[in-house]
Amino acid sequence: MIELYLATQNKHKMEELSALLGEKFLIKSIAALGVHEEIPETGQTLAENSLQKAQFIADRYGVNCLSDDSGLEVNCLGGLPGVISARYAGVPKNDSENSKKLLLDMHGCIDRSARFVTVLTFHHKGKFSQFEGEIKGQIVLSPRGVQGFGYDPLFQPENESRTFAEMSLSEKNTIAHRARALHKFKVFADESLKFADQ
Repeated sequence: MIELYLATQNKHKMEELSALLGEKFLIKSIAALGVHEEIPETGQTLAENSLQKAQFIADRYGVNCLSDDSGLEVNCLGGLPGVISARYAGVPKNDSENSKKLLLDMHGCIDRSARFVTVLTFHHKGKFSQFEGEIKGQIVLSPRGVQGFGYDPLFQPENESRTFAEMSLSEKNTIAHRARALHKFKVFADESLKFADQ
C-alpha cells in the first residue's frame, strides 16, 4: 500500500478522491503535514494550477501527493468560469454565489452546453505526471438536488435526466470528470508503481 497525501483543503474533494482511490493507497490529509492554509493557485490553466499545488507539497515535504484542479467550462461564456470556477463570484469562495453569478451571466443563452474538466498531478520520487478527465453536459435553468458541491446542482451530464446534485456520490463517481481522470491515474499506477516495494 502506498501512502498518498491529497493536496487539497476541500473536504468534498477529499471524500470523492478517497472513495475512488481504492485499497492500494493509504490516503492522508495534508493537515497531517501541518498544512492548513490554501495552497497558491496562480496558473492560467487547470493544468498549471494542479501542477503548482503538487509542487508546493513535494518541494516542502518530499512526499507522494496527488493534487487536483477542476473547472466548469460553459460554451456560451467562451469557456468561463474555467480556471476561476471556485472564485467566479469573488473571494472568499462561495458555491451559492458562484452558481447565482453563472445563471445571471447565462441569461438569454440558448446554447447551455458545458463540460467539467479535472487535471490531476501525481508526485512520486521527484517526478510529476498529469491525468485529465472530462464530462460533457448542460447547465439547467435553476438548481436541482442537494448532493455534491460547487456547480453540481446546475450541471446535467449528457444522457442523464438528473444533475450531479440529484445523484448519490457513488452514482456521480461512475461518470464524473474526476472519476475519469482518476481511472487514468490508477491505470498508470498499476503499470508503473511496484506497490509491494513501497
